[in-house]
Amino acid sequence: MDYRNLVKRLVLPDGATVPTRLAYEDVVATAINRDDLADDVRGINAGLDLIKQTRGGKWPTEPVTEEFNYVDLVWHECEFRDASSFTYVLRNAGGDYLGCCYLYPMGTRTPLSDEVIGYDVDASWWVTPDAYAGGYYPVVYAGLRHWFATELSFWAPHYSNAQIPDLDLG
Repeated sequence: MDYRNLVKRLVLPDGATVPTRLAYEDVVATAINRDDLADDVRGINAGLDLIKQTRGGKWPTEPVTEEFNYVDLVWHECEFRDASSFTYVLRNAGGDYLGCCYLYPMGTRTPLSDEVIGYDVDASWWVTPDAYAGGYYPVVYAGLRHWFATELSFWAPHYSNAQIPDLDLG
């Protein structure tokens, strides 16, 4: 089947909600909002090359401004409210900004194909250069795997990052 230009809508089971806060080890993910603007702009602009290397994809193409990113954050707030996609800001337990993770419908970031049609959600993430140097990139991946096994277990995730850590899940 030709899936080009199709998006697989995110479906929540009756009565299910997507948490606005998730925690794993010392990583705390909260629904992103405009209060995160300054940290998000700094994090994106500091990590342009690292985001392309680890997350992959077409974004970001250049540094972002506060004006541009404000619109993006409000858009993400609306998507979360409408349950069309879910974007989280990542911080450590001390409140330091680490990066973001995204739960998108299949077909928006990763084109639909026979290979991925069985997945429900496209999960991706990035961390700042400081967070990467501090070992948070694989911790966030482990956190995503944990959240999908526990609090988001109604979805089968596809992890679409260009760099997927090799975790010892022993």
